[in-house]
Amino acid sequence: MTVAATARHVRKVLTSSQRDMLSSKDIPVAERLIFPLDVPSNEEALHLVRKLGDTVQFYKVGLELLLGGKWIELVDELGKMGKSVMLDVKIFDVPETVRAAVTQAVKQQLKFVTVHASDEALKAAVAVRNGVKILAVTVLTSVNKIDREEFGFECSVEDLVLSRAKRALALGCDGVISSGMEARQLRKNLGERFLIVTPGIRPVDNIEVDDQKRTVDVEEAFRNGADYIVVGRPIRKAPDQKKAAADIQQRIGAVFA
Repeated sequence: MTVAATARHVRKVLTSSQRDMLSSKDIPVAERLIFPLDVPSNEEALHLVRKLGDTVQFYKVGLELLLGGKWIELVDELGKMGKSVMLDVKIFDVPETVRAAVTQAVKQQLKFVTVHASDEALKAAVAVRNGVKILAVTVLTSVNKIDREEFGFECSVEDLVLSRAKRALALGCDGVISSGMEARQLRKNLGERFLIVTPGIRPVDNIEVDDQKRTVDVEEAFRNGADYIVVGRPIRKAPDQKKAAADIQQRIGAVFA
């Protein structure tokens, strides 16, 4: 299906309420896709970046590369290539340690840094963000109803996400990491003036058994109010990774056409 045909199809199926949820922020469409560099070395990460070329403009660097020891060099290289970077290490510790960690992180060319949604940790991170956006991790997309019950939470996942997001925004966070399944409730209750980054994106016909339990597809995530989506395995495991990324970009473009 061509871009124009896809756009016509998407416009046709969007209800007025779904249109109201679409992000109106001034974000280049090509930057709304974030690809996670979940590989063990800078060399492998840069190989992926070069292979994907101009189909991906925004990358996520996580714990695997951080513990590889050379993430600063990687972020510097990505910056030289004109790419945006999200440091997704979900910082969580006592406030002074969080403050020190975020102070070090934001010296690099980063757009986002993730911090677990603990009030004191978030306060510490926000105080030293230095222009980098702090995103609160509400509830991991690997957590479902069964896990929630095992953890002892007496409310639903949706209510837990909303409660944590509300507190995070009140503390000055720039946005949240949230499953697309909860994004709609966040937008309805908390408005448009914060970022929602949605991981756990899977194709409509996804039958793969993996650790992401609360998933949505590309279109649903944006219709529910996401500003960005994080897509890893559907691109990384594709026979033609560049084509898979380009196809997702086409779908995003159709949603916002």
